[in-house]
Amino acid sequence: MAQEILRKEETLAMRKKLIGQSCRLFYSEDPVKIIRARGQYLFDENGKQYLDCISNVQHVGHCHPTITKAAAAQMDLLNTNSRFLHDNIVLYADRLAATLPKKLCVFYFVNSGSEANDLALRLARQYTRHEDVIVLDHAYHGHLMSLIDISPYKFRKLAGQKECVHVAPLPDTYRGIYREDHPNPGQAYADTVKDVIEDVHKKGRKISAFFAESLPSVGGQIILPQGYFSKVAEYVRSAGGVFVADEVQTGFGRVGHHFWAFQLQGDDFCPDIVTMGKPMGNGHPLACVATTAEIAGAFTANKVEYFNTFGGNPVSCAIGLAVLDVIEEEDLRGNAVRVGAHLKDLLTKLKTRHELIGDVRGVGLFVGLELVTDREKTPATEAAAHIVKRLKEEDRIVISTDGPWENVLKFKPPMCFSMENAELVVECIDRILSGYLYCPGLEDKRKRD
Repeated sequence: MAQEILRKEETLAMRKKLIGQSCRLFYSEDPVKIIRARGQYLFDENGKQYLDCISNVQHVGHCHPTITKAAAAQMDLLNTNSRFLHDNIVLYADRLAATLPKKLCVFYFVNSGSEANDLALRLARQYTRHEDVIVLDHAYHGHLMSLIDISPYKFRKLAGQKECVHVAPLPDTYRGIYREDHPNPGQAYADTVKDVIEDVHKKGRKISAFFAESLPSVGGQIILPQGYFSKVAEYVRSAGGVFVADEVQTGFGRVGHHFWAFQLQGDDFCPDIVTMGKPMGNGHPLACVATTAEIAGAFTANKVEYFNTFGGNPVSCAIGLAVLDVIEEEDLRGNAVRVGAHLKDLLTKLKTRHELIGDVRGVGLFVGLELVTDREKTPATEAAAHIVKRLKEEDRIVISTDGPWENVLKFKPPMCFSMENAELVVECIDRILSGYLYCPGLEDKRKRD
C-alpha cells in the first residue's frame, strides 16, 4: 500500500513537534519538501524540479538505477554482519585498495564519516601511544564527542579547546596569513605546524596525529598550497605522530584527475590513515578507514576485538561496489574535470563584472565562490544568504554557503552535473548580483548591532 503523502504544513508541524530543533532544515524560513529525486534533480510535493548543487552524498546521482538494483538484489539474498565470511567485503576492499597507494592496504568498514574519523583517532593513539592531536583552524571532523573535541568549528561554540588539541592556521592563500603572493605558501604554512609541534613538546606532551581534510570544506572550500602535506607529514612523523587525511567530503573522484583529494599534493605523498564516507554509498550509510599494516597490527595487538554491527555488511558493500562501477562506466571523474573547469571559468569571468566576488577557487566539482564587500576582503555574509534565497525562490536551484563567515557559495553537486547546469547556475547568479543593491558598511553595521 502506498504511503499517504502529508501536506507540507502537516509535515512541518509534525517535524517541529517530534524532531529535535537542533536538527535544522535547509531554508528553515520556508523549507523545500522533497519527495523524489533523480540524477542532479530534486522534486517537491507539487512536482516542481530543483537543480541540486548541494548533495555530494548522492555522488553518482540521486536514485541511480544501478545502485538501487544492486541494493535490492543483495537485500533479497542476504544481509548479515561481517563476522560471517562473505565475498562482498573482501571484493570491495580489494577494489578500494586499487585506488590507493600500496601501503594503505588494511580496511575497517563503518557506517558514517564520524565513525570513520573516531576510529582513525583510536588507531593513531593506539599506534603512537600519544594523545595529542593537531588540527586546522575551522575544521570539522564529525559529531561524536571525540570529534567535536578536534573540530574548532564546533568546540569554540561549546566547551572550548582541550589541552590535548592544538590548532594550526588554515592554509588559506586568499585570506590567510600567507597569501597568493608568497613565494612558497606550502612551506610557510607547514612551518606553522612545526611551530605547534615545538610548543607541544615544550609542554611535555607528544603528538599522536595531524588530522586534516584533504580539501577543507567547512573552512570555505579551501584549496591547499602545493607541498603543504608532504612537509607537514615530515614534521609530524619526526615527532612520532601519524598523518590522517579526512576524505569524507572529497573522495571518490570529486576532484577529477585524482580519485582522492590528497593525491593533489603529489605522487610522493601518502597519508598513514585515510577516512572516507559520504559519497561512498550514494546515500546509503557506508564509510571506511584505510591504513597501513603496521598501524593495523598495533591496533590488533591491544587484544581488544573491533566489531561494528553494520559496518561492511553484504548490502553496504554491494552498494559500494556499484558506486565504483558507475564512476568508471559513466566517466564521472572526466565529467568532474570538464564541468568543474567550465564552472570555474564562468565564475571567474563573472568576477570581472561583480565587485562582490572576491575569489573563485576549486578543483573538479569542488568549487567555492567567496563574496566580499571590499578589497580588504570583508565577508559579504548577507549577500551570500541573499543569493541562496533567491536562487531557490526564483530559479529553483538549491545551493548553500560555508566558511567561517558563511560567505562562500559552495558547489558540491552530484557528479552527473552537466555543462548546461553550470551555465544555468552562473547565469542566475549573474542576474541576481546585477540587481543586488549593496550599501558599503551596511553589513558591518548590522553585525555590530
